[in-house]
Amino acid sequence: MGPLPPDALAGRTAVLATMHGKETVIAPVLQSFLGLRIVVPDGFDSDRFGTFGRDIPRAGSALDAARAKIAAGFACRPDASVGLASEGSFGPHPALPFVPLGTELVLLVDRERGLELSGWHRAPAPYATGERITSLDQLHAFAARSGFPAQGLIAMAMDGATPAPRRGLHKQLENRETLEAAVAGLLAEHGEAWVETDLRAHRCPPRRRRIRRAALALIRSWRSRCPACGDPGFVPTAALPGLPCRWCLRPTTLPRAHRLHCRGCRHEADRPVPHAHADPAHCDHCNP
Repeated sequence: MGPLPPDALAGRTAVLATMHGKETVIAPVLQSFLGLRIVVPDGFDSDRFGTFGRDIPRAGSALDAARAKIAAGFACRPDASVGLASEGSFGPHPALPFVPLGTELVLLVDRERGLELSGWHRAPAPYATGERITSLDQLHAFAARSGFPAQGLIAMAMDGATPAPRRGLHKQLENRETLEAAVAGLLAEHGEAWVETDLRAHRCPPRRRRIRRAALALIRSWRSRCPACGDPGFVPTAALPGLPCRWCLRPTTLPRAHRLHCRGCRHEADRPVPHAHADPAHCDHCNP
């Protein structure tokens, strides 16, 4: 097989393994730029691969979960030759204390060619937040700050200082009445509740925007071809630190280049960053 032409995916059926409406942001992008015909399997259960509510832990990494979803999607739609899945993760931001880092992945697998391509988007995610609730007045204040009901909320019991969904979990909170009833029940039984933003895509507008950006990153990966073999996916896989300080010219921790890697032929190349020097604010010598 030679290199994939730019229109190699046009007209092919792609199964998108989702149950939370991600097709509304992924399908228009991939249909427009790649020509895929995207279908969603009926009754697909993506919760079995892990939930944000902690009631079902995710096994492995986001990439592992996306691969498992695609395999399940192929099982539901054996006529599809392309598989798609999305997976989100949240954790501490490496540079911003008390602000979560949100990471979105959109994965594509072409099982005819044995090709796997990914699109990633990472950014601070202040919308991924939660609070210990001890009164309905506190609940109303948190709901208003979170943007409820456009931004969904979930409520669960607590065990000490830890959210404990197995002691009580409420996800289908569509309005003020259902939210109040769920939290009032938890307060009556336990004296406290944990309420947090619902990070499922259909209940979280900021996530939907970021999933779309990950889908656009997937398009860029498709269009970025290896100069050695012509395969898509010639994208940065590592940052090379050492950008020199503008004042003292000592190396900083900021990247001086990004290393691009081809998964097919293993060709690598370094792409320098567009600026020649780092701001002295990032220099350990000039700004200790």
